[in-house]
Amino acid sequence: MPLIQTQSLLFRAMEEARPGAVWQNLFREFWPSYRRWYLQSGEAARPYYLPCVRALRKHMPELLPTYEALSELSGGGDVEARFLSLFCPPPYVTGCSQLVWPGERPLLVRNYDYPPQLCEGVILKTAWNGREVIGLSDCMWGLLDGINEDGLVVALSFGGRQEVGEGFGVPLVLRYVLETCTRTDEACAALARVPVHMSYNVTVVDRSGDFSTVFLAPGKSGDIRRLAAATNHQKKVEWHQHARATSTVERLRRLMEMLDDSTMTSEALIAAFLRPPIYSNAFARGLGTLYSAAYWPGEGRADFFWPGVSWSQSFADFTVGDRLIEFGASPPPPNNDTRGMDLREETSNEGR
Repeated sequence: MPLIQTQSLLFRAMEEARPGAVWQNLFREFWPSYRRWYLQSGEAARPYYLPCVRALRKHMPELLPTYEALSELSGGGDVEARFLSLFCPPPYVTGCSQLVWPGERPLLVRNYDYPPQLCEGVILKTAWNGREVIGLSDCMWGLLDGINEDGLVVALSFGGRQEVGEGFGVPLVLRYVLETCTRTDEACAALARVPVHMSYNVTVVDRSGDFSTVFLAPGKSGDIRRLAAATNHQKKVEWHQHARATSTVERLRRLMEMLDDSTMTSEALIAAFLRPPIYSNAFARGLGTLYSAAYWPGEGRADFFWPGVSWSQSFADFTVGDRLIEFGASPPPPNNDTRGMDLREETSNEGR
């Protein structure tokens, strides 16, 4: 029997209404690793400062005051400011499953699959533009998923294509949506409009229960679809190696089965996200489920959970603190080794 490998990640819940010392300390902690990642192909491979600012001003102008404040807190350096724009960053690949459970109490449940050493693990509550937002931080001010005080919820998953183009890293686009939108139709319009540098699926639900999934791809307007579930492909599988390694088809099939099950309850659905095929234990290959989250739009609440552990946060009761989560994983079988598939592999041993 193969030995079990154990990894861990410290999840922290932090709160800061306006950019200040809390965010600055986080930046100082993560910046060395982010800098290595951002410059992995050389400084000339990343856009210069002026194109970054122009792109932000054109596509997400509401974020400019926060961007300027964060750039100053980061030290005001050129590379720092370019990185924080998240315009044309290096490519990266994730797993993830997400599903909207409609009804009187709408719910979005998602799993995030990724290497522990490349995840910030920060649940951040902010009010940077006057609207409160809670979400999992990525790239220092982007979000992997989150909810705003109006009950709008968004979550991302990789869209299953290797193509890279000109646009923003999608975590910043999710931040933009939660900072500026109230309803699903507004969020979808913003997602369809802002250019992204890779393919993603973004699932959205609001307090009324209205939901959509937007298929994003570089060089194209977002494709808005009335879909309640998404994994790691769009209309069809295009990157077959990634699809096999992540079981994207099998996971989507299971999500759809649950949606069609008239006896399914929200409690049973949440529990299913901690079981295969939706839950992944492939941490040795960088494809393990780092966390699961259940977002309740009507209650302004997010429940983060792991096998045997849960942590509830809400706008009414947000608790600063931390949880150390340990992951166990078996090495991959020889015929399913996907090392080299992750386009961020160069930094996988550098803590980012």
